[in-house]
Amino acid sequence: MNEIKIGFAICASFCTFPRIMPILESLCKDGADVTAVFSEMAYGTDTRFGKAADWVARAEAATGKPVICTIAGAEPIGPEKRFDIIIASPATGNTIAKLANGITDTAVTMACKSHLRNRRPILLGVSTNDGLSASHANIGILMNRKNIFFVPYRQDDSLNKPNSLVAEFEQIPALVRPVLQGVQAQPVLLT
Repeated sequence: MNEIKIGFAICASFCTFPRIMPILESLCKDGADVTAVFSEMAYGTDTRFGKAADWVARAEAATGKPVICTIAGAEPIGPEKRFDIIIASPATGNTIAKLANGITDTAVTMACKSHLRNRRPILLGVSTNDGLSASHANIGILMNRKNIFFVPYRQDDSLNKPNSLVAEFEQIPALVRPVLQGVQAQPVLLT
């Protein structure tokens, strides 16, 4: 991972934070140059899964850098060519919809838009309760876009939440190099 510059964008799928933060930390330990980007909701919302300030502090401790948490802070990412790859994980249905429809109104969507202007890859780790309903169309749109890649995902509770999808976040470190070479991991939809 040495010398790979990663923007790690975290959206407000709060229940996944305990799974995501160790992945961000492992990328840093493996030598990647990581900068965290938090959506405004992820940056400022305390939940039963933890206090926002604690998650932000943990990301900053791992990366050694302040998180990017505003549209203005994310805008220079593209012009300055800050990252080789952006990992947006967890990517909520809300963020997926915005990316699919060109809406740039959060730090994460601005980071992605700014990064894509340089034709650099984005790896999305889906986490949404409506992945097989309302968000399904937006996932399909993004699957057909250049420079957008997906962490393989599955239904996370097919009996109680039959439309819910969640990525296999633990695969992220192994996917960075293939995505940088333009390779989408297969199969995308796991059983």
